[in-house]
Amino acid sequence: MFLNHLQHKRIILASQSPRRQQLMQELGIPFEILVKPDIDEIYPPELMEAQIPRFLAELKAKAYQSEIKEGAIVITADTIVWLDNQVLGKPEGREDAIRILSMLSGNRHTVYTGVAVQSANHAICFDARTDVFFKPLSLAEIVYYVDAYKPFDKAGAYGIQEWIGYAAVERIEGSYFNVMGLPIHQLYEELKRFPV
Repeated sequence: MFLNHLQHKRIILASQSPRRQQLMQELGIPFEILVKPDIDEIYPPELMEAQIPRFLAELKAKAYQSEIKEGAIVITADTIVWLDNQVLGKPEGREDAIRILSMLSGNRHTVYTGVAVQSANHAICFDARTDVFFKPLSLAEIVYYVDAYKPFDKAGAYGIQEWIGYAAVERIEGSYFNVMGLPIHQLYEELKRFPV
């Protein structure tokens, strides 16, 4: 294991996202999941693009101060979809998901993820950016995806690892895993350098 210096640390992934959990598992990082409900994810309106998920990742990290004891490392993350100078967050329901995907159809959008890693003695925050190019989608295709996959827990109302990723994504520039919600390659490099 390349993270031997962390083998006696308690690594906590503070996320209920099954995609983030899957990526951590696939990389072989031993971790536990701890999710605190009702963290108020409000950010200052003047923040733009990558500043937003970085702020939210650090905001989430503050809610875990009591867990950051000697021997624990807490990882928090937040992902946004950015199009036309606005955030496209998680849809509020079926019609909102259809609206969001109609905006993404035929356009390039940017996915930003902010990640905070903290221990009792050290804290870092970084971000990743990926540009995603969608081909034009018909309303029938959008409705099919929304009804079949119900992407209501996903920023931008889609998961790139689902049907829409195969059918609609023409290309990406940047990390595929960032679009899933965690730039796992960057996290791995940061954990390799993380002081114990």
